[in-house]
Parts: sequence; structure tokens; C-alpha cells
Amino acid sequence: MTVPEASLNELSNYVKQLSRASVLVVGDVMLDRYVYGDVTRISPEAPVPILTVSREVAMPGGAGNVVRNITALDGAAAFVSVVGDDQAGSDLTGLIGGQQGVEPWLLVQGGRTTTLKTRYIALGQHLIRADREETVELPAKLSERLVRIATDAMAATSVTVLSDYRKGVLSSEIVQRLIAAAKAMNRQVIVDPKGADYSRYHGADIVTPNRRELAEASGMPVATEADIVAAAHELLQRYQFGAVLVTRAEDGMTLVTPGAVRHYPGEAKDVFDVSGAGDTVVATLATALAVQVPLFEAARLANIAGGIVVGKVGTAIARPNELLAAITPVTGALRKIVTASAAAEAAERWHMRGYKVGFTNGCFDLLHPGHVHLLEQCRAMCDRLIVGMNSDASVKRLKGPARPVQPEAARAAVLASLASVDLVCMFEDDTPLNTLSLIKPDILIKGADYTRETVVGAAEVESWGGSVALAQLLPGHSTTATLARLRG
Repeated sequence: MTVPEASLNELSNYVKQLSRASVLVVGDVMLDRYVYGDVTRISPEAPVPILTVSREVAMPGGAGNVVRNITALDGAAAFVSVVGDDQAGSDLTGLIGGQQGVEPWLLVQGGRTTTLKTRYIALGQHLIRADREETVELPAKLSERLVRIATDAMAATSVTVLSDYRKGVLSSEIVQRLIAAAKAMNRQVIVDPKGADYSRYHGADIVTPNRRELAEASGMPVATEADIVAAAHELLQRYQFGAVLVTRAEDGMTLVTPGAVRHYPGEAKDVFDVSGAGDTVVATLATALAVQVPLFEAARLANIAGGIVVGKVGTAIARPNELLAAITPVTGALRKIVTASAAAEAAERWHMRGYKVGFTNGCFDLLHPGHVHLLEQCRAMCDRLIVGMNSDASVKRLKGPARPVQPEAARAAVLASLASVDLVCMFEDDTPLNTLSLIKPDILIKGADYTRETVVGAAEVESWGGSVALAQLLPGHSTTATLARLRG
């Protein structure tokens, strides 16, 4: 059967509807910790590098990364999982509870070790990963409580995701009870599977194996697209699935239903890291299905989202503006204009590659040679420069009702056209402090008309190991003076 493909306008409209989605996620949560630093010498105690730690980042992983991706798409998520009564479990509870749009149900099991994956990174290279985890199944009372809470949450959501990392939360019995409950409530169930025995997922609406997992579960070759389709059909018949969505990393995806097949080509121009891409695919698929996007178009959106995150480093996320940009690409300098959250993600990727990230900010109304001179100096002090720009409302509060002369869209476009500027992000507050705290640059740069004590955010930047610098000003150039001359 041939399934008609939606137009780009229809696909863009689907993206704009994702904020109405409500998804239940049940599965194994883990804490992903990244430790960054520099390596300049070898240990005298053993032939291993010494990592001088400069910063650490922690984020939810596993099923927690699925939730993170759903909320990144502006959807709402109910999340049911289990953590231990340890520091990693406490950290996860705080991280997930702090996410907007999440209703967390993180049950605590005394004595359980929360899954913790710690990656040590220098100059963008992984040195080693250390894992701490416990993979035993839950005790009967805790299993019963988890199923009861998940079933209640299922009634208030549109689609259920079972994110199985085989860490003990999703036993075969729990999976089958949740699938049965979903069928009774007419809810779709998407399973991100693990292991070779898919009988535990019998009757699920959609399963999302990667190529290797498909081979293990079907016992069939998966070298070609025809092989993949045949293996997927075997799973459909054997376990009564509604559809099999096979993720193929940089090669894209294949969706197989009993009556139709569609191959989605790889969307990424450059592949840096495929970790977490499966979580993004599942999250996007579920979020789209939750707002009634047709299955084949939901998979198309999921494929685009997967292509976005494999072009990033680490367990990344895809946002609606990135999906829209991929569907109808923005060309030229306008690609540099991003949200503060997107700027923070870019800064994180640059940090992982060993780049020094700089930040400066201002109104930049009527861009003049003094601005250009300042920004060129800023760029010379770092490898990548992010410019924070006051919004129109912020400028009015700071400069008066007659300002700005140029609206924010025009000011951002002119800034983005400069070779010295790598990204432009706008902030609504009177100061860039919240934006700074999100981006965490290595160096904060302002003009020499400031002092270290008067630079907003100086103490915060230094608190995470960054520095503050003052750039020379080009005399005789000022927006205020130019406007005064124009008024005669």
C-alpha cells in the first residue's frame, strides 16, 4: 500500500501542534554525568593520563532522556520510574522534578543502586566511562505500586512509552500488565526494546529496535533494506505488533506495518554522536502521535529529530525550532539567531570539543564601528562567541520609550551577519544573568567603560571557573551621540 506524504507546510503545522501532547513514560532512569578537564601529563603511578577537572555536568539518561526530549518539544510528560536511596537517586529526583512540563513519580527503593554513568572527557575525547548500577527486578510490592501509578497516569495521557534498558524496572509481567491496561483504555503503546526476547512486548502497538536489535530479535539478516523489511515482518507476525520502526543511525529509518513500508533517508549532514538518538526518535514519535499526527508522518518527524541529535555531541535533544528549520531550512546569517536554550546546547557541544566559549551582551541599537571593534576583540579572546542581545521591551526599560531605533529582529540580523559572531540570543530581562547562568561561558567580555566590579555576572562566571575580560573601546562612537546629532 502506498501512503501519501504530507507537504512541508503540513509537516510544519504538525510541529506547531506538539505543545498539546501529553505522554506517559515508564522505564529505567539513569544519571548521565560528564566530567570535563584537560590532560597535560601522564601519572607517575601508572601509564594513564591525569585529568585536571574543570567542570561537571549531570542530566537524566535512559527513560529520563526520553522525558527530556518530550519536554524539549514543548510536550507534557508523566514519568514513572524507580531510583535508589543514594546520591545519584537524589540528584535525578531534583533534575527531573525541576523540568517544566513533567509530572514525576520516581519511586524510591531502599538499598537499590541508582544507575550512574560517568564519562571523563578531555578536548572532546572520551577517556573512560565508569558505570554503577543494579539490574535486579523490583520486589512484588514495589512492582504493584508502580503498575497502579502508571495505570492511573495512563488515563490522563494520550500515548504510553515503555523505555526498557533492562535495569530491572520493566519486568516481563509489568510490561504485559501495562500493555493490557493501555488496550483497555484505547491508548497506544510504544516500546523501546532491549534484549533478544520480544515476547515480553507481545501486542505492543509500535516497537523501535535499531538494526542490531532487529537482527537479534528476529534471528534474520539485516544487511539490506529488503532484509530489514523481511525481519520486521517476522516480528509483526510473531508478536502481533502494530508496527516496527527500525532506526538505522546515519542511514535513517524504516517503518513497517502489516500493509505498508516506508524508508526514511538519513537527515544528518554530519554524524558526531549517535548516543541518545533512539530516545529522541521514540520521544518525537510519541509526542506526534499524542496530537493525532498520522503514523507515517510522525515517523518522518522522528527521523528528522534523530538527524538533528546525531549531529550534536552527547545525549542531545531536538527542539521545535530545530525541526522547523530542518523542514524549511533558514539560510545565511539568520541561522545564527537562536534561543538561549539552543545557545546553551551549542556551548555544551563546543565545550566537549575543547573550544573556549566567550559571551558578551548589549542593546546593539544602530550598530556602529565601535560595536564592530568590540566584537572583533571579543572573538579574539575565545574560540566561539555568543552575543546576548536585549529585547525591545528590555531596551525600552533601560534606554527610554524612544528606543530602540531598530527592532529586535533587525538588530539580531545585523549582529548575525558579522564574521566575529557565532551565535546571537535575545534575553527579555534587564540583565543577561539568567542567560549567562544557562550558557556558562568560559569568558565574559565587556567594554573598558566597565570595571570588574560593575560587570553583571562576573562573580557567577568566576564561580564555575570562567574569567572576566575588558575590551578596549573605539573612541568617538556611540548610538546615543549619533541620535543626538540626528536630532540636530
